[in-house]
Amino acid sequence: MAFCLGLDIGGTKCAVVLGESGVRKEDGVAIIQKQVFTTSQSPDETLKQFFAVIDDILPQNCVECDQLSGIGISCGGPLDTKAGLILSPPNLCRWENIPIVQIIRERYHTSVILENDANACALAEWKFGAAQGYSNVIFLTFGTGLGAGIIMNNRLCVGASGMAGEVGHFRLSGFGPVGYGKSGSFEGFCSGGGIAQLARQVALEHIQRGEKPAFCPTLEALSAITAKSVAEAADRGDPLAKKAYEISGDYLGRGLSVIIDILNPELIVLGSIFCRSQNLLRPAMERTLLQECLPMSREACRIIPSGLGENIGDYAAISLVW
Repeated sequence: MAFCLGLDIGGTKCAVVLGESGVRKEDGVAIIQKQVFTTSQSPDETLKQFFAVIDDILPQNCVECDQLSGIGISCGGPLDTKAGLILSPPNLCRWENIPIVQIIRERYHTSVILENDANACALAEWKFGAAQGYSNVIFLTFGTGLGAGIIMNNRLCVGASGMAGEVGHFRLSGFGPVGYGKSGSFEGFCSGGGIAQLARQVALEHIQRGEKPAFCPTLEALSAITAKSVAEAADRGDPLAKKAYEISGDYLGRGLSVIIDILNPELIVLGSIFCRSQNLLRPAMERTLLQECLPMSREACRIIPSGLGENIGDYAAISLVW
């Protein structure tokens, strides 16, 4: 029996996933065990935590290193996948030129594959999730950050330097929430941090008028706003919380219109926040798509939430080895 490991490096949490290599079940893939830990600001400390978890998870399942067919690493970009380097992702402070592939390979003596998380998620949805059977697919992470994995004519598109799909860097407005180091970027409007920024701005306007928004009644409460807390307030009917998501949905439609017009995909799969808050985002997104997108391209494209849901990071890291 051969096994594989998946390492998912995120802006807020990391995960180690152990799976059975080469096994395909009705639900897609056999995941044996998963352990999650909070991302440290220090690469050294995070790597130590990875080693501790891996060294725990393997003997627990009676797995030796020589039984591993490989280790897949899914991480937000920018990366140099050929050299195995994590360069300087905006959501991973102090992770600059980290030779992650060499470090992991030298410790566990198996093949190691590093890939952008959006590309890995696109592969996972294409192999095991909602994009099975499609040839032209775009996956957007829509979580801590925003990136795209692009599959065209049944091939993953990575580009000349592995940077294809960094749609979060698109500037959609001259000003607005900051994402990917750029005010008014696609990631600024369509990410967890971006939605929180939008909600703070909306709340501040009303607080300064002497009003008390239900999800943020005081200036002191502004810093505690998150995309999740705003979504919960919006689901309870709070009009200001709904407005923040409506703005995000509008800019989601604008960004998707550019992608659809350029690439003409048959399917766009959206992860994370869209999976949880599709009801808050889709109406404004659809209105904007009608205004901005070429009709023939729009009609050819379905837009759906991730079929793998909150577990997509697990499948993504493992799918790199599968």
